[in-house]
Amino acid sequence: MKLVTCVSITALACAAGWAIPAEAATSTGDLATLQAQLQQMQAQMQGQMDAMAAMQAQIQALQGQLAEAKAKSDAMASAVAALPAPTVSAKPPVAITWDGGPKIESPADPKNPKAGKWSFKPRGRLQIDTASVSAPSSIGSKSLGLATEFRRAYFGFDGTIPGNFGYRIEADIANSSIDPTDVYLNYTGIKNLTLTIGQHKPFESMEDTESDLFTSFMERASFNTAFGFERRLGLSAQYQKGIVLAQVGVFTDNVTDLNADTDNSYSIDSRFALQPRLFGGQAHIGGSAHYHDLNDSSATVRYRARPFTHTTDIRFVDTKAISALSETNYGVELGWTGGPVHFTAESQWMKVNRPGVIADPTFNGGYVEAGVFLTKGDTLPYKASEGTWTRIKPKNGVDKGGIGAVQVNARYDWLDLNDNGVLGGRQELVGASLLWVPTDYVRFIVDYGHLWLRDAAVAAGVNRNYNADVIGMRAQFDF
Repeated sequence: MKLVTCVSITALACAAGWAIPAEAATSTGDLATLQAQLQQMQAQMQGQMDAMAAMQAQIQALQGQLAEAKAKSDAMASAVAALPAPTVSAKPPVAITWDGGPKIESPADPKNPKAGKWSFKPRGRLQIDTASVSAPSSIGSKSLGLATEFRRAYFGFDGTIPGNFGYRIEADIANSSIDPTDVYLNYTGIKNLTLTIGQHKPFESMEDTESDLFTSFMERASFNTAFGFERRLGLSAQYQKGIVLAQVGVFTDNVTDLNADTDNSYSIDSRFALQPRLFGGQAHIGGSAHYHDLNDSSATVRYRARPFTHTTDIRFVDTKAISALSETNYGVELGWTGGPVHFTAESQWMKVNRPGVIADPTFNGGYVEAGVFLTKGDTLPYKASEGTWTRIKPKNGVDKGGIGAVQVNARYDWLDLNDNGVLGGRQELVGASLLWVPTDYVRFIVDYGHLWLRDAAVAAGVNRNYNADVIGMRAQFDF
């Protein structure tokens, strides 16, 4: 009998013995009941001890299984540690950055990183103009006075393609029409050289090559529109290295005009510039030459210009349609920027080759401009790869807690459409502009121009020599 049982029985016996005197005597039946209860208790205790023994056996078994699992885990860890480091074969994720707008770029091919990569960037601009033209009331035109318009509302995208290709597709959606602007593919895989095919600018003049986002006045000089400078469909090459910029291309016509089967014209256009550092600043010395064959014996040309604003359809100078076989034009360009000051001067000559014995007229236009920043640290940047002025980036923009860049400009502009029997008129202008550029991508312009008209195509009563005034305002942003 186990010790616990003996102790229990002894205790019960003593208790019973102590109880006998107190109770006087216990009957034989009560003793039998007590013994039965003791046996029952003994059986229960034995069962509990057996259960504890079984549980201890299970714990020992689990401890063995745990030790076995730990041994396997240690062996696996040792095997993994002995393996060589894995190599990265998957491409990194697509990158999304901000460059005046969201730009999505795929990873470059690690085997040929110089070949470029896929990228996509939406782009757009909005220009809202309000202007007023004041001229003699005897002209009797409803195109005078105050007017407002969406000057431009561009939307499109550009990017790159592996293989050193790039692309741009953009259209002007202002005034409920869709007019393609830049639509081209280019190749930059040859050092210092860019090849472009599609609709783009044919290198006419410095100001025409410059984006309309960056011009000092609301409108370019009058000869740029009068001589028909526009984007055309063609193939061009551009070389830029050091101080040398050379551009040449062969073009047809604007893609919207090519819908006419009779439009078979073509042109050869070239532009050259030197870009030295002079007098502590950046200089631009250039020129351009162009030949445009209309390739149609019955073709006509027309040269005309609005009065310093696009909000009116009136043209005070206008040659009307004149017969022509071809056009030859050439121009000169000068520019300089340094510190807060810049200077620009251009002139273009347009010679019209007319059929038969009709005299060939030569028309001329140009401008001289100077500007200065009133805000400290701001300057007019020059883009050597295009030979033009580019985006003003305020040193202390509104987004940086400053006031942005403030610039004032003055300009003398002329256009002479009188020569060899053609009387299109002469227009001269003295103008001034005030620019506020609060951030890199927002600009406000206020400009004023006083015009002198001689031999105007639009008469004021019987008078073709008179003056006019134009004042305009623009708000623009781009991305």
